[in-house]
Amino acid sequence: MSAAVPELKQISRVEAMRLGPGWSHSCHAMLYAANPGQLFGRIPMRFSVLMQMRFDGLLGFPGGFVDRRFWSLEDGLNRVLGLGLGCLRLTEADYLSSHLTEGPHRVVAHLYARQLTLEQLHAVEISAVHSRDHGLEYGLQAAPRDGLEVPAECAE
Repeated sequence: MSAAVPELKQISRVEAMRLGPGWSHSCHAMLYAANPGQLFGRIPMRFSVLMQMRFDGLLGFPGGFVDRRFWSLEDGLNRVLGLGLGCLRLTEADYLSSHLTEGPHRVVAHLYARQLTLEQLHAVEISAVHSRDHGLEYGLQAAPRDGLEVPAECAE
């Protein structure tokens, strides 16, 4: 027997920001690039999309939970992406939508998207493999801890 999927409700970014402290915010980014290549030399690919293996074995967009006590949505997302994807920085202009579920866990999921060149997408993919935190699972982001400085090349 499979578990019931909680019902999602689309809300605006403004509504999401007004929610109280009992809500968790999860931010994820769809990074994609036009790809003129062909799969197996005959199937047009059109686009490449960056996905990551999640802790539960499923595929998902890179991102994670953002602790709104310490971070704006974008700052928290960029912190998570910076730990796993190099120096890519997303802004509010990349924001697409927010959905919430009031099931046993009160979570708001925020989706961001950015189209890159195929070369940029490959560079992000390579930087993820060489990240200090590659292969590690981490959840709720807290205030910066010792040893988690932003690399100089990523600092604004």
